Amino acid sequence: MSHTLEWKTRLYLFEEDGTTKARAMVDTGTTVLTGHGAARRNPADPDVPEIGDELAAGRALQDLGRQLLDIAERDVRVTGATRPEPRPAVGWPM
Repeated sequence: MSHTLEWKTRLYLFEEDGTTKARAMVDTGTTVLTGHGAARRNPADPDVPEIGDELAAGRALQDLGRQLLDIAERDVRVTGATRPEPRPAVGWPM
């Protein structure tokens, strides 16, 4: 059975006073989920905005991914399907 979907994803970054905040949203067509992340620059560190963007965005995407995995695991339990494999800490499984 072939199956193709498109989930629209948006990532918003906001920087103010040395703090970068990120909001990641995914629209599945039936549900919209939002993940949040933040990064704060230590005053002793050089001002490199890209680093704050990367950290905040990565944290927002991790939050969003955790929500998707939580929903999937709940759906697996509800349907009585086989339990999914344990989650890797982050990234691709080795």
